[in-house]
Amino acid sequence: MASVRLVRHATLDLDFDGTRLLVDPMLGAPGDIDPIPNSPNQRPNPLVELPDLDRSVFDAVVVTHLHRDHLDDAARERLPADIPVICQPEDAEELRETFTDVRPVSGVEEFDGVTVSATPARHGTGDLAEQMGPVTGFLFDADETVYVAGDTVWYGPVADVLASHDPDLAVVNTGEAQFVEGDPITMTREGVAAFAGATDADVVAVHMEAINHCLCTRADLRDHLDAEGVENVAIPDDGATVSR
Repeated sequence: MASVRLVRHATLDLDFDGTRLLVDPMLGAPGDIDPIPNSPNQRPNPLVELPDLDRSVFDAVVVTHLHRDHLDDAARERLPADIPVICQPEDAEELRETFTDVRPVSGVEEFDGVTVSATPARHGTGDLAEQMGPVTGFLFDADETVYVAGDTVWYGPVADVLASHDPDLAVVNTGEAQFVEGDPITMTREGVAAFAGATDADVVAVHMEAINHCLCTRADLRDHLDAEGVENVAIPDDGATVSR
């Protein structure tokens, strides 16, 4: 049975019957990271404490992209240098400056009984998506399939992943992260509703209330989903686990 524990923000503990993957580790204390530039407020990040996390239990780390809210200095310093790191090919060279076992995935790879596939993602719209740089989602397939969409807006290729792979659990990064100018660069509440409507998976919504430019709260998202009659989305608190 697969389970997803939201640690904080986009940091996840994925457990596939004992194979443990730490996704997008941001391990620093509140205030360690400067406010995101050009944001509607100037609150230093993270905004909340890190729940208890035993770093020794993980078999590998997964990094969807190199923004500091997905891999911070604290994670680079505190994780073992020889832990396997699964990533997109564009990030492999930089990650090898910190970690010795970097495993870029452009298609399908195997890790400890889990099939890992790269999936498309788009971190915003228009020119802003280009400025944000490359980002990747990942599918993890063991007895059950978990789809981590990554920092992406709702668009056709994400819908295609849902249709083609029929995941059991699916994690979406929401919070409507945005700058002073431009549209949100992560999934909006409307995007989460559309995502949930396109799948029978148990959807887990994360990436809220921990970084200063994520403006959609858990309560905002729940209100919208309830109004739309969406019932297959869990919105866990930091430290909570969602299982099939």
